[in-house]
Amino acid sequence: MARLALSAALLAMVVIMLGAWTRLVHAGLGCPDWPGCYGFLTVPQSESSIAIANARFPETPVDVSKGWPEMIHRYAAGTLGLLVFGLAGYAVRHRKAGVPAKLPLFIAGFIILQGAFGMWTVTLKLWPQVVALHLLGGFTTLSLLVLLTLRLRNRVGNARPTASCGALRAVRPWLYGGLFLVILQIALGAWTAANYAAVACTDLPTCQGQWWPDGMDFRHGFDVTQHVGPNYLGGQLMASGRVAIHVTHRAGAVLVLLYFTGLLVALWRRRRGSGLDRAIQLVALVLTAQIALGIANVWLNIPLSVAVAHNAMGAALLLSVIHLIWRHHRLPLAHRAPVPHTNTLNQEVAA
Repeated sequence: MARLALSAALLAMVVIMLGAWTRLVHAGLGCPDWPGCYGFLTVPQSESSIAIANARFPETPVDVSKGWPEMIHRYAAGTLGLLVFGLAGYAVRHRKAGVPAKLPLFIAGFIILQGAFGMWTVTLKLWPQVVALHLLGGFTTLSLLVLLTLRLRNRVGNARPTASCGALRAVRPWLYGGLFLVILQIALGAWTAANYAAVACTDLPTCQGQWWPDGMDFRHGFDVTQHVGPNYLGGQLMASGRVAIHVTHRAGAVLVLLYFTGLLVALWRRRRGSGLDRAIQLVALVLTAQIALGIANVWLNIPLSVAVAHNAMGAALLLSVIHLIWRHHRLPLAHRAPVPHTNTLNQEVAA
């Protein structure tokens, strides 16, 4: 079951990357219906199939180059759903043997909700609110599957550090603060992607030649009351709103970098005997790579490979922080003094 959970987590990462690829090649509406494509199980390619498809959806003629990215993403997401349901079924069947069932069942329920958001993404024509929530749902699914994998691997035995790590106790709230910042930054990235604001600033470290661009409209950029109805492919926001979103995402990246620099240095100084060395190094490595990919995105004008890698590395950063917190929770933070036996206490009192 641990191997199956790990396979599902790896596939969830692939689904996230495929979703980024679909969005970046502007294929989010490559198929105007759901779950099929123009009423077919695959993208229509023959002349007769294309004629039928165009008759069904005259406002959105078939574009095979846009249809396949969308359908490949759907096939991968559907396979992931089957894996998750298999995990849940196995857990329920073997729950009396001590296999955890609540988390697999919760993930299965969440996959159903995520599928609904995938449908709404298409039927509501890339409405930014739904697109952003769908992206966050993908990261959530991945995180839950990794947590399940860690729990299952722990059941088959991973040695806990034997050294007392009481000095690390004070760092735990800051770890949760870092996790919150990473989630918030991912949400900003999702909103940036949903509103096509990644290209609002084409220079770095300034934006449009200014440290704080004139005319930024944060109210417009972060308006979550946008109406359902227009086709949001390519975005509907004005330039002032998109620049505000982009600059906020940049500021969030700087905040995450500064926060984790201080946090990881503090952890490294207290790490002796804790076994956290690799977990700390992993967060530092992934964070550095993510910042580098973000810079490359701007300097190279959002190349497809770099943009997809930036999405994947955002997921990797989230997982590395979750892994660090998991390892931190398994530390013996303090030695407990043994409780004296009752007879020993009586003897001491009598003495």
